[in-house]
Amino acid sequence: MKSEEKMDLVEKTAREWMVKRGVKLEDIADLVYFLQEKYHPDLTMEECLDNVDRVLTKREVQNAVLTGIQFDVLAEKGQLEEPLQNIIETDESLYGVDEILAFSIVNIYGSIGFTNYGYIDKLKPGILQYLNDKSSGKCHTFLDDIVGAIAAAASSRLAHRARDVE
Repeated sequence: MKSEEKMDLVEKTAREWMVKRGVKLEDIADLVYFLQEKYHPDLTMEECLDNVDRVLTKREVQNAVLTGIQFDVLAEKGQLEEPLQNIIETDESLYGVDEILAFSIVNIYGSIGFTNYGYIDKLKPGILQYLNDKSSGKCHTFLDDIVGAIAAAASSRLAHRARDVE
């Protein structure tokens, strides 16, 4: 994993905000493992974690994390103007801006990422189930999609690298 000394403020903040919102890198690595285990029989959690870590070094990903979490926090505090406040707070089904932001992450590693993202977004395994639980009192309208997108991008990165090795 990248050492904190080598991270700039944006990357460090993005990583810290995810942890503050209840998401550890290991949670995302679990999703990567879920997506890739049947294609890579010798896959390790260390490889999954390394790919998540590498995705998080991308500025586009860091910007999406910061933007999405900020919207979630503002909605949680009731600090957005209506009707946007209600739309984000309730994660209205026709509101797709959260997915569009996630697509900016998925797009980094090619079309396989879109398939992985759609699959994991539908099933909502692991940390995604927690992030989608509205009874927690937390708003994760953006973060659930961002976490799924990071996992999908890391899975795509892993798939591309495995193919290059063959």
